[in-house]
Amino acid sequence: MLEDTIVAIATPLGEGSIGVIRMSGPEAINIGQRVFRAKKNKDWYIKDNYKIIYGHIVDPQTNEVLDEVLLSVMRGPRSFTAEDVVEISCHGGIVPLKRVLELLLRMGARLAEAGEFSKRAFINGRLDLSQAESIIDLIRAKTTDGAKIALNQLQGRLSEQVHVLQNDILGLLAQIEAIIDFPEDDLPEQTLDQMSLACQRLIDTINRLLEQADTGKIYREGLKTVIVGKPNVGKSSLLNALLREQRAIVTDIPGTTRDVIEEVINIKGVPLKIIDTAGLRETQDLVEKLGVERSRQLLNQADLVLLVLDASTGITKEDLEVIKLIKDKRVLVLINKIDLNVHHIDTTELKQYFNASAILEISAQQEIGLEQLEQTILELVLAGKVTNSENILVSNSRHKYALEQARNHLMEAQQGMKSYIPADLVAIDLKSSWEFLGDITGKNVSEDLIDRIFADFCIGK
Repeated sequence: MLEDTIVAIATPLGEGSIGVIRMSGPEAINIGQRVFRAKKNKDWYIKDNYKIIYGHIVDPQTNEVLDEVLLSVMRGPRSFTAEDVVEISCHGGIVPLKRVLELLLRMGARLAEAGEFSKRAFINGRLDLSQAESIIDLIRAKTTDGAKIALNQLQGRLSEQVHVLQNDILGLLAQIEAIIDFPEDDLPEQTLDQMSLACQRLIDTINRLLEQADTGKIYREGLKTVIVGKPNVGKSSLLNALLREQRAIVTDIPGTTRDVIEEVINIKGVPLKIIDTAGLRETQDLVEKLGVERSRQLLNQADLVLLVLDASTGITKEDLEVIKLIKDKRVLVLINKIDLNVHHIDTTELKQYFNASAILEISAQQEIGLEQLEQTILELVLAGKVTNSENILVSNSRHKYALEQARNHLMEAQQGMKSYIPADLVAIDLKSSWEFLGDITGKNVSEDLIDRIFADFCIGK
């Protein structure tokens, strides 16, 4: 399909100052030349490169001017896709963009599939697979630190480390192949010890990458944090306080929150996908009942649960029912409404019901204890470690799995060296480790997997 010329709108639809249409492929410049009338540089399509040219998009069949535009031309292989690329900056409205896009399709371009521009960059060797995946991470980044991690990967930091690991494995394979080819030569025990140590160094390097993989995933996807508690305990007030805005309706009437409210907040670079749920209780109200059921479903998917209790009422039967649902989760207990100066909750008694990660006293209404709450969440997420965004941080589940499998095969190879098993069996594990590392950069992955990865991209990227 690389012989096709593809086109798509590359900016979000809606009103704005500009909207960009991107076109890539062997006919991109030719199609541009047929529809673009430059004010100056009439022969731009012959020689110009990396220039922005002012002019108009004109329908060659009717001679109708469709829009006043700026056209950029980037000739392959020095472009994002490594093909000829033309980008047209139109006025940012749905109508001009749609009209220009329809004209380009009529002139012979094909509408791009989701992620097809990035896919072509990968196929043409402009990016490896891990770099291509980081593009969507950069677009979807919820915090500055998350964007830095994605940009780090886009610049090839993880790929460089993978290539180093693969080259070291190839060195070990060369030594193993020599043993297989010349079995009559006795291999000094010292050489096997050195190879085992080399294996250990590779294992240690992979372990360091894996150590913060869960943290990396949180930066990438956000920590799913669910606020739970009985009705009228202050869950919505807590959400509003954390967001620093009145996002949820707060009243004294139990059951006010009937549906799930989800927002993303930034705690010192860590994105929290925070969810305010309907109060967990038995109810005959159909709408509230549906909200309670959704709350129960979200609890099963939560990375962190914020259990809100009412200091003024003590631990009630309703609280105990909620505690039963979350006893196996990572829970932060928040004793709310301490500003009322009526405290009926004994933390010692609370600890007998389940093992909470921490118990904090707060007032959501008066915003007391929120700073301590945010710091506690941060410590739970990062396990007390300060993550330097300049370091290589694995944030993709696919990459984590590949690293785990590569490490496991290296451990098998190392054990084989220590046990003096046949060299060809050790070679199998070393080759498997090398191949799993190649999955990260896309050297060995199937076409179906490539299609699935790029299908998650937006059209036009």
